Amino acid sequence: MARKARKNIRKQKTTMIWLIFMTMFIAELLIYTWCRVQCVGIGYEISKAAHHHQEHINLQNNLKVELASLKSPDRIAKIAKNQLGLTTPTPAQVIIIP
Repeated sequence: MARKARKNIRKQKTTMIWLIFMTMFIAELLIYTWCRVQCVGIGYEISKAAHHHQEHINLQNNLKVELASLKSPDRIAKIAKNQLGLTTPTPAQVIIIP
């Protein structure tokens, strides 16, 4: 009877050790999976931010081109002449300030 009790206790200890190891292993797998999911999610966020950054750079370049065309001296002269009715001054209208 004592032998059966010792075998039973030994079997319970072995089972308990295996349960502890399996629980630790499963917990480790869950933590690893969670870390990988977070890493992939952050990678997607970084990719999306890089894409938005590139879009903003393209928009900025387009706006620079548009600003340059709006500041063009030919365009300004054409608007002054056609829309505002301005003309170039005659030599008599020019005053030189020393």
